[in-house]
Amino acid sequence: MTAATPSAPALKEIFNTERLEHIAREMLAVYPAFDHRGFLAHAQQDLAELSVMQRLARVSESLQAVLPADYDANLARLYDLAPRLNSRFVCMFLPHYVASYGGHAFERSMQALKYFTAFGSSEFAIRPFLTNDLPRTLAAMQDWARDDNEHVRRLASEGSRPRLPWSFRLERIQADPTLAASILERLKADPSLYVRKSVANHLNDITKDHPDWVLALLEGWSLDNPHTAWIARHALRSLIKQGNRRALAIVGAGHAPQVTLHGLRVEPAVIRLGERINLSFALESTADTSQRLVVDYAIDYVKASGSTSAKVFKLKAFTLPAKAREHLGRAQHIRELTTRRHYPGRHVLHILVNGERLGSTAFDIHN
Repeated sequence: MTAATPSAPALKEIFNTERLEHIAREMLAVYPAFDHRGFLAHAQQDLAELSVMQRLARVSESLQAVLPADYDANLARLYDLAPRLNSRFVCMFLPHYVASYGGHAFERSMQALKYFTAFGSSEFAIRPFLTNDLPRTLAAMQDWARDDNEHVRRLASEGSRPRLPWSFRLERIQADPTLAASILERLKADPSLYVRKSVANHLNDITKDHPDWVLALLEGWSLDNPHTAWIARHALRSLIKQGNRRALAIVGAGHAPQVTLHGLRVEPAVIRLGERINLSFALESTADTSQRLVVDYAIDYVKASGSTSAKVFKLKAFTLPAKAREHLGRAQHIRELTTRRHYPGRHVLHILVNGERLGSTAFDIHN
């Protein structure tokens, strides 16, 4: 009998008892008067019941509970603590402290968020400042977009994302993307992939509410710079999955594909939950010149009601020479996710090339 594979620890365990003790020891090292016992007692209360973000917040709350009521002095202590901590994610309680207790000291808090973001991103902590004083906070972030440090530049883009995951929406920027547009313009050819991913994600956020605005913006950008072209491709991923012709044209695939689909199959044809399917097919050019192709596939997932809901997956974007043939494939595990449940039934799979459906096949999920 094969031994069961142990499951990965829950993300919230990054703030487990050992980590809290680590924080207490390092804080005591930089501030000998630190009440580490009081900190641990406060931080560990009902710890098992708290989510990862609640645990992160608990750390900053526990610091505030035992530190003197002197924000500037506490910032100085946290500045000394930051390089001693052993996890970038754990370091995010430092900017959380700033967001929670530094609203009265705008300039000092902006400096602190800029400093702490190099140790653990301040992307969540900047958002209360954007909510409470949007013009002044955006002005600071526009300066950050010109910083030499890639972490600071990324913060300018990531922190102003209208739909940042795990955070509340920035409703004013969501309604008017021009408010943060100067930040995106400044970073549109950034040499850091870390920054470019953030700019692309920011723009992809905007496509959910203002697709035409993003399309017009990117149509005005020169994509001769490979960094800018990379941002455009990834920013348009949601629109490309929808088959948006303007988005496809921006990445050079706005034309109808001149190809023939061969040998489309999914194996095995019947699976159980937790197993995987193997997709394979070939595309053969019928054109006399090379052509840019964006190839995706969609699965019509069966829902509890018996109806279906399509999910589009990226496969490959490439240039197919005249009369050439390209073999493509993908293995995909069909397993439960936090964002998707699977139900028994026939699941139809479609091949999409430049937004056009070229062929379909199916597989069955059994209990």
